[in-house]
Amino acid sequence: MSNYVPVNHRYKLVWERDVMVPMRDGVRLCADCYRPDVAGKFPALLAIAGHNKELQTPELAEAVPPQPAWSAMWQGGAEGGDSSYFVSRGYVHVVANPRGFGKSEDGGDAKMDLYDLIEWIAAQPWCDGNVGMVGLSAFAASQWQAAMLQPPHLKAIFPFDAMPAYGAIHDRYPGGVIHVMLHLLEAQSVAHGRHGRPGTLSPEQEELWRQAMADPDYRMYSWAYNLLTQKGQIEHRLFDHLLDPFEKDGNMEESDEKMKLIKVPAYTGAGWHSYTYKMHLQGAQNWYAGIDVPKKVIFTGLTHMERPFHSLHDEMLRWYDYWLKGIDTGIMAEPPVKFWVMGENRWRTSDNWPLPETCWTKYYLHSWERLRPEPFVENGRDAYREPDSFVQMPPTQTRKIERLRYVTEPLSEDTLVAGPIALTFFAAIDQEDVTWIVIVKDLGPDVSLRTGRDGEWDMPDLPEREITRGWLKASYRELDPTRSKPWKPWHKLTREANRKVVPGEINEYQVEVLATANKFLRGHRVCVEITTLDLPSGTGFGNNCEYVPYHICSSKTTVAKIYHNEEYPSHLLLPIIPEAS
Repeated sequence: MSNYVPVNHRYKLVWERDVMVPMRDGVRLCADCYRPDVAGKFPALLAIAGHNKELQTPELAEAVPPQPAWSAMWQGGAEGGDSSYFVSRGYVHVVANPRGFGKSEDGGDAKMDLYDLIEWIAAQPWCDGNVGMVGLSAFAASQWQAAMLQPPHLKAIFPFDAMPAYGAIHDRYPGGVIHVMLHLLEAQSVAHGRHGRPGTLSPEQEELWRQAMADPDYRMYSWAYNLLTQKGQIEHRLFDHLLDPFEKDGNMEESDEKMKLIKVPAYTGAGWHSYTYKMHLQGAQNWYAGIDVPKKVIFTGLTHMERPFHSLHDEMLRWYDYWLKGIDTGIMAEPPVKFWVMGENRWRTSDNWPLPETCWTKYYLHSWERLRPEPFVENGRDAYREPDSFVQMPPTQTRKIERLRYVTEPLSEDTLVAGPIALTFFAAIDQEDVTWIVIVKDLGPDVSLRTGRDGEWDMPDLPEREITRGWLKASYRELDPTRSKPWKPWHKLTREANRKVVPGEINEYQVEVLATANKFLRGHRVCVEITTLDLPSGTGFGNNCEYVPYHICSSKTTVAKIYHNEEYPSHLLLPIIPEAS
């Protein structure tokens, strides 16, 4: 890898605050412009999102220096980037809010605003005409949207925590399982917006609203019931999802066409922690696979990055020094895929994702909650016909999460798992629907022997580390065969494809477990758990920062039975990467 480090010119920061930038229809966006304290023209980096721009200021960064994820003062919405860093290295940093947010004016049509704002920046006396974009999450979504508009002076983007590439549901709610991230964002006022008066619903929406109000699962989560009663006056995006939690026909194809509009170089990515946010990790992979431009992707570690956001800035400027300043930083000579391997705690690179050398390896769910590489023998007696089972009460009655747990023997050698994962299993439930949650863990180290002697047949109390998860609402089990791969089941999340479960019927479920990279060390075990419930870790529907968010689960006590034998070969598909001998 290149040793290039962006030059620190030590320019001091000067700024203009609340600059009102006119759009083509006369509506003005509000922006802060941070620039070097010297005469001259510089490339500019734009950060724009509904997140309050006052959370992105140098004053906030000085009052609250970058906080680790375990700090009570970590503020997730401070994602626009470090102005002092960018300016000191010869860039202008522009931070803005879209129309209708914060101090930006409202009304009119916003569809060309990003084009107009970028072209306005390029025409300023302090800009040399080269514009890039920065920022996480919602700031990343703006980058994809701007690139689709193809403004002439946008030369490259760096959308980290990439946001959904496919549809309103697919990347945001894998397996059709609704989570509460939008609710948590609204509760923290991350988006600087305003609440309008509740409007009258159309007859079609009114009927969907009546159905949603009668849903016992929604009623169990009183915050969800509360926002439903207000008919979209608050949290309108989540309100819409609760009313109509289905992908619209044609959304996938529309997304494919939008990707073709992106013509500028793009460096995307997410952290492994984003398996909890889903849309960031899913988006990064799907955008990377779908765009046809000079591109790179990076997957960082399991812990959230610090806020205010300042991580990866050297990498960003290696990217922008190349594309905006014309400096050969070596970044395009490196492999396009870079990922952090947990357990090994080091970076690796590859020419593609998933890795071309992947050995897709099945581990079968077996009796006594074992996870074994050996398949069931045809016409043999190596499987028990009776299913494993558990009973889950709803969260109104318990905080105990019941589950089935399947574990390998201690591994005989270090085993690198890197890429997408899938669990195929066969199950029956005694209800019409349930939320399946699949958890992959690293257990160890393990020095035990498995014998019949006392103290050796039982598994010791091992340290365990959660690696990733997957989700699937049972009624969304139908696959799209044109898009599915063995390691990436692609579910039809449309209303037409949704089918309630016949209680007692055995169905096949293929769950997409979100991608990861972890080295299971010798003596450790691979563990997969199947459950139907997750919970907020605090009271009042609150969460810690490392598993965000929880999901809307069943309000009914549910009996789940998992089958594994020759007829029902339930198995975990792992992307094992062979090490060079």
